[in-house]
Amino acid sequence: MSIPSDFLDLPLHRETQDRYFIRKAILAALRKAMPRFHGTFLDVGAGVQPYRNMITEGAPKITRYLGMDLETNAVAGYRKVTQDLYWDGGTIPLDDSSVDSAMATEVLEHCPDPGAVLREIARVMRPGGVFFFTVPFLWPLHDVPYDEYRYTPFALERLVREAGFDEVVVRPHGGWDASLAQMIGLWARRRPMSEAKRTLISRLTLPVVRYLLRHDHVPDPRSSPMVPGLSGTAVRR
Repeated sequence: MSIPSDFLDLPLHRETQDRYFIRKAILAALRKAMPRFHGTFLDVGAGVQPYRNMITEGAPKITRYLGMDLETNAVAGYRKVTQDLYWDGGTIPLDDSSVDSAMATEVLEHCPDPGAVLREIARVMRPGGVFFFTVPFLWPLHDVPYDEYRYTPFALERLVREAGFDEVVVRPHGGWDASLAQMIGLWARRRPMSEAKRTLISRLTLPVVRYLLRHDHVPDPRSSPMVPGLSGTAVRR
């Protein structure tokens, strides 16, 4: 399965207002974390490996990239990508302390036992290695029925720490305005309706989405905000 040429540089227009913000937010968080990646890098739940080239070309301290996903993935498109490793969703086929850096983007919400998955990631990582992760908060049920959780920043930090990581930093992808923009975009593009109605509504909502995204700011999670999603980094202790 080929990656759309605009995956890493998605423009905002009528047809992309449902996924524009979250795609950009994940990419920005990943780029911020990339300078800390080094050595053997494990992409857990790599899917179609959309960030592979960006990471291998943009993180010079990485010596090896390993994409890993389910061999019998229920998402048909993912099965078209040849992974470097296959796992069963619970056990990573690598020795202890064999990976220097790792990431799991939009993966933990699909894990029935996220704590066990995080502990397994920690097992294969060397002490001092950096782990990058993202999860959605405001997002439709997806890959149904393999959608298990939505996390608060506090629960996510606790799970990561309990798995064997320190220096855990969890950041919201945006605040109230970005959350509303994302929900409006999702409603316009994904609510069941006729195509004629969708075209009209998408034309009307796009200026609102643009306005909200221009005025958004990332809040302190302790201020009880609304957030579209979360990203974070942690260091293997």
